[in-house]
Parts: sequence; structure tokens; C-alpha cells
Amino acid sequence: MTTFTEAEQDQATAAASGNAATAAFAQKARSGAASSQQRVDTLASELITSVHDIIRRHKVTYAEYDALKAWLIQIGQDGEWPLFLDVWIEHVVEEVANESREGSKGTIEGPYYVPDSPELPTEATLPMRPDEKGTPLLFQGQVTSVDGTPLPGATIEMWHADDDGFYSQYAPGLPEWNLRGTVVADDQGNFKIHTIEPAPYQIPTDGACGNLISAAGWHAWRPAHLHLKVAAEGHHLITTQLYFKGGNHVEDDIAQAVKPELVLAPSPATTGEGNEVTYDFVLDRA
Repeated sequence: MTTFTEAEQDQATAAASGNAATAAFAQKARSGAASSQQRVDTLASELITSVHDIIRRHKVTYAEYDALKAWLIQIGQDGEWPLFLDVWIEHVVEEVANESREGSKGTIEGPYYVPDSPELPTEATLPMRPDEKGTPLLFQGQVTSVDGTPLPGATIEMWHADDDGFYSQYAPGLPEWNLRGTVVADDQGNFKIHTIEPAPYQIPTDGACGNLISAAGWHAWRPAHLHLKVAAEGHHLITTQLYFKGGNHVEDDIAQAVKPELVLAPSPATTGEGNEVTYDFVLDRA
């Protein structure tokens, strides 16, 4: 569980959330990370050559070079490398990694994932505070294979921001597993998850990433979204995000992670409370 200093208790600072993301990434098991010497040579050489080309084409000055060095040092001190890479780079890695997959579309994981969230039954309510703000949402569907076969016992891992745009374990004052859980589908792959609709949010702007956004005249907003990892035995795991039709910044997400197939259109719930939406997941065979 992330801990915050006394000075960080009143707000989710870039340093606090950045350092939490860095620590979480350091603990994450990564498979397939090793590359051959030839592969490292090729990728590193082309990256460096691309930087050289930018410097030459744009006549980069020493003052600009020194500003870049200072910013690179600051992004490390703020613990914001996971944030920077996940916001501006990951969407292209995801696109390339999954270009040959069948089934449902994936998108970026983002920097705020925490593994081992509480396991929940087929119909479940995500852990939340008794007075949790926000519009109630019933998110339901079925997990199948690409041939239409239901996948019993599939797991649907969900996490998302609260109505103020904050994630548990990355902002102070939130219970450890707030709005995080892993639902186990029934013998037909069906699931029902009760939660609240998340809010759009700005990525932290008081650190190095915020300095870049301000200097470039960009906005810092991500549209409201649900994060999911959907898995079943013998199938490729899907990591994705689902957005809300008509929501702010769906068309200009700073992370460029929105795909048309990932936009939900909730309708008023049949219970008369909040909204509901059905979304089915189709997993490709491993």
C-alpha cells in the first residue's frame, strides 16, 4: 500500500503519485524483457540517431539542450518516468504489440495499475466508501473466445478513478482498494459489476510532465474511463480502457488511447438508479 508524507496528505501531488507509480513498476514482474545484443544495438542506435536528426533539423541551441537535460533530471527526481512513458509512448507500443490479435481491442495499461486486487463473485460491487460520490453504474457482459465459446471462470479485473479523478493508492485519503477488484465470471462467462462512473481528470501538472505540458501549450486531460484486464485460461489477456460517449476529451485524450471500439453508450438503469451498459469481451486464443 502506498504511504504519503504529512505534507502530501492534503492533495495528490505529482511527486507522491509519481513515486508511487515508479515503486509499483519496480515491483512488477516483466516477462520477455531480455533482448539480444543486436536488438539493443539496433533500437538504441536508431533512437539516438533520431535525436541527432531533430537537433540538426531544428537547430537546437545549447540553452535548449541544457533545458532538456534539466527536465530529464527533474522527471526522474519526480518519479514521473512511468507517467511520461505511459501517457505519450505506450499507446504506440500497444498498437504494435497487438496488431495481429483477434477479438476485442486493447489499449494502454497506464501508470496506476496495482496487481492482486480483491477477488469478487460474478455479481459484485467494487470496494468503495459508504458515501462514495458519483453516478451508479452497472457494467455487465460476457467473456467468450473468438469462436463464440463462453469462457467460464474468466477474470475481469477493474480499476478506475473516483468522482474527483483520483486513484486509490496514488492519492491520499482513499481506502487501499477503493474502486479496484477482480470479478470471476460464471460458467457461461457472464459478469455484473456495480461501481460508479469515474470522472475525467488531469494528469499531475505540478511536476516535470506538467512543466512540459505548460511549455508546449498542451492540455493535461484524460477522458473518464474504466480500466480492465480480462483473462481466461488458454487465451491472451486483454488490457484495455473503456470510455463514455459524449464525455469530455474523448476526442482529444492526452494519452491518445481512445479507439472507437472502446467507447460505451450507457443508458438509464432498469432499476431507476444510475446507468447501465453491456460490453462483451472476446479473447484470442494463446
